[in-house]
Amino acid sequence: MTKSRILLIEGKRTDHPSFAAGLTKKGYLVESVPSGSAALNQLDNVVPNLVVMDASSMRTNGKRICKALRQKQPGLPLILVIDKNSDPNDDYGADIVLMLPFTMQKLINRIRHLLPIQNNCDLEAGPIMLDVAEKRAMINEKQVQLTPRLVVILKILMEHAGEVVERKAMFSEAWETDYTADTRSLDVHMSWLRQAIEENPRKPQFIKTIRGIGYRLDVEKIHKPRARKTKIDQ
Repeated sequence: MTKSRILLIEGKRTDHPSFAAGLTKKGYLVESVPSGSAALNQLDNVVPNLVVMDASSMRTNGKRICKALRQKQPGLPLILVIDKNSDPNDDYGADIVLMLPFTMQKLINRIRHLLPIQNNCDLEAGPIMLDVAEKRAMINEKQVQLTPRLVVILKILMEHAGEVVERKAMFSEAWETDYTADTRSLDVHMSWLRQAIEENPRKPQFIKTIRGIGYRLDVEKIHKPRARKTKIDQ
């Protein structure tokens, strides 16, 4: 699996710990630069998968740098770190704003949420990609979170894309049981899965019911991309 590349913008304040070591330990390729101008120069050479800017380490609110990064690479995911004295309701222009203090794991979770699922997907079938560890699926630009059971069901369908999977066989694998006399729970979960990934669950384009047999994943249809929303964490 290709490692995701992160551009880390942070100053050299001795009283402020660096995020570089923690991100590297998690398996990311980290390129550290000390300023916004250095980051813009770096983008001329290599475009990363995501940018983390620690404005609190540079004694700036980060808005000017965010604006410049957006102009240079409009679609580049951007996480901004601000200190506790900053205004969380301000318009910073980042995808996610994290206010100190927070744990490294919280930063990792936000990075995983913004990274293209292509860098973490375990399975791909047509326009559908599945990240089992993060329990999320993406249909083009539409990303959805799934319950553990729905992940298993979708994984089974994707592993047999284009094939009819018998209801009892799917139920036995998804519920890890040999008792298959009552598979109504599967029908309920399949309805939930359709609500998660289908544009119109009543007229599914992907998950087809094969009456009297089971289900089939049809991956020929393509969905239109959806826009990403900004989130501020305090």
